[in-house]
Amino acid sequence: MVEMDAEAFEQLVGDELDRLPDDMMDGLDNVMFVVEDRPEDGSLDLLGLYDGVALTERGQYGFGEMPDRITVFREPLLAICADVDELRDQVHVTLVHEIAHYYGIDDEKLHELGWG
Repeated sequence: MVEMDAEAFEQLVGDELDRLPDDMMDGLDNVMFVVEDRPEDGSLDLLGLYDGVALTERGQYGFGEMPDRITVFREPLLAICADVDELRDQVHVTLVHEIAHYYGIDDEKLHELGWG
């Protein structure tokens, strides 16, 4: 398990967002990224969560919609990682996984692609 305070973890998530490919990030529209300690149920099973309507499921989309939200959960990620390098890798995978949901890629396809 890695020990890291909330501020340092948020910085790590920001660094990993900056490392994602431009073509992945450029397509994101009206999406906010949030770091929380744990999911609402308090479990350590969920590493990240996409909350919104995937691009493939949107009908009319325009002005005034609330932003989609991608949440990264600090404590579950810290619990599964042995060191900071592993944590960076897992945060990267979690971000890619949740951004893929925004683009309409489901868990089954992510597993096929090696991101699940």
